[in-house]
Formats: sequence, structure tokens, C-alpha cells
Amino acid sequence: MSLWETIVSIFWFMLLVAWFWLLISIVSDIFRDRSLSGWGKGLWCLFVIVLPWLGVLVYLIARGGSMHERAMIHARHQEQEFQQYVQHVARPDSVADELSKLADLRDRGVITAADYDAAKGKLLADTPTRSMADGATAQ
Repeated sequence: MSLWETIVSIFWFMLLVAWFWLLISIVSDIFRDRSLSGWGKGLWCLFVIVLPWLGVLVYLIARGGSMHERAMIHARHQEQEFQQYVQHVARPDSVADELSKLADLRDRGVITAADYDAAKGKLLADTPTRSMADGATAQ
């Protein structure tokens, strides 16, 4: 195999990789679009799969300009979901746990009784009161 044949083979392989990347990004854009109906999504997918080169070219001409906008909306939505997940998982300990930690610090002599009372008051003041329907007593 000559050097020229190797270079041509590498070119065709890179073109194939670029083609798959483009096809995956277009199909994901089709399903990401909330304004497109189910029938529209199905027809676009059928067009892109049955007539791949023509389908991709027509899709890029017809809807390529707004692909970036849909990708940005999707990225913002994922970021919001991630932030909500992090806030849910990293929520502070319960009030009882915090009071237990404060009492342990007071008992070990790390903080004074006055510091304990001040931190306890602040902790109880910052805690939102729950209704009696939740089964907890209001503080």
C-alpha cells in the first residue's frame, strides 16, 4: 500500500467519523426540539435515515440556524436540574442533628454555654416552622 493510498484511506475514515457525528447531532436536535410534533420528528428522522446525504443537507438548510438555540436551551435545562439535584443532596442536616452537634461541642468544652445558647437560638430562629399537618410541632 502506497503512501497516497494510506492518506486517501485516512481521509475517507475521517469523513465517515464526521458523518456519524453530524448524523448523531441532527437526530438529537430533532428529538430535542419541543416545537416539532411527533409526526414531524418521525418524518425528519425517516428523511435523514432513508436519504442520508440529502436529508442532512436539507435539515441543515431548513433548521440548522436554530440548532444552537435548542442546544443552549437544553444545556440551561440540564444545568438547572443539576443545581436542583445538588441542593437536594447537599441540604443541611436536620435541626436535631445540628443541636446534637452543638451540645457535643459544649460538652467537650469547645464552645461556652453562652455560645451554645446563641447558636441554638439562631438555629431555631432560622428554621422554618412546619405546620401541624406535617405531624411536627411548631417552634
